[in-house]
Amino acid sequence: MTATNRPGSRLRAENLTLSYDQRTVASDLDVEIPDRSFTVIIGPNACGKSTLLTALARMLKPRAGQVYLDGAAISSYRSREVARRLGLLPQSSTAPGGITVGDLVARGRYPHQGMLRQWSAEDEAAVVEAMRQTGVLELAERPVDDLSGGQRQRVWLSMVLAQQTEILLLDEPTTFLDIAHQVEVLDLCAELHARRGHTVVAVLHDLNQACRYATHLIVMRPGGIIAAEGDPRTVMTAELVEDVFGLPCRIIPDPETGTPLMVPSAPRGYAPAGGTGSTDGDADADGKAKGTGTDTADTVLAKTT
Repeated sequence: MTATNRPGSRLRAENLTLSYDQRTVASDLDVEIPDRSFTVIIGPNACGKSTLLTALARMLKPRAGQVYLDGAAISSYRSREVARRLGLLPQSSTAPGGITVGDLVARGRYPHQGMLRQWSAEDEAAVVEAMRQTGVLELAERPVDDLSGGQRQRVWLSMVLAQQTEILLLDEPTTFLDIAHQVEVLDLCAELHARRGHTVVAVLHDLNQACRYATHLIVMRPGGIIAAEGDPRTVMTAELVEDVFGLPCRIIPDPETGTPLMVPSAPRGYAPAGGTGSTDGDADADGKAKGTGTDTADTVLAKTT
């Protein structure tokens, strides 16, 4: 197969068959990551999201098919050259014992080192900026072993940012983070995409975060099958969520962004404290649930928008 660089896509895969321990995870998988996009991959557990991301980063050799980076088979590049073009934040990482935050983040500069190019002021500036962006600069002298799970996750992200690649592959970057830090990390990814032209590819579990931040959504189903992809505003439907995730829901506009907001259907007969447990959706002329004197979800949304 002759590789050709398609307009608008530096990273793509054709006819991938991926497996772990002789177990096939995906077959005949075609994926094209739009250049300068914020692409988010979603899907049920064990559907192959992380496996696909690992293959795109050349950390997993396909049984068949090929990944292409900048028009050439990614397998044809030296490891250092791949690391100069794309950075990977894996789902879990282990730091060497006793290493400090600053020293770990500095390892992100490895692809830029060589016999004729040693540590420079440019490298130092890249490390400091990466730690500043993720809010761990004040932890630079702390041992990584002493940090919380959320702090460690931000340090690993700092190391990837220190590589200064134009393509970032992030496998569940919000793992271990509380909601405030989840938003901070995703806001940072959005800024890297929107203001700096980075191509960001992230695996996320939260469908609403995926729809809020993604410019391109890839939905996978078990078997490594692409169920749908495209703009979240057209891809994310109640029918898709129920089909792929087995979850009945409603899709409404996010009152902050207008992006799709997935609201799971309540169990029949369920009502929070003080509610009536009504399931027929009846409302009076003012849009208030009968017998409750409270707004329905529709009227609350109308008042906030």
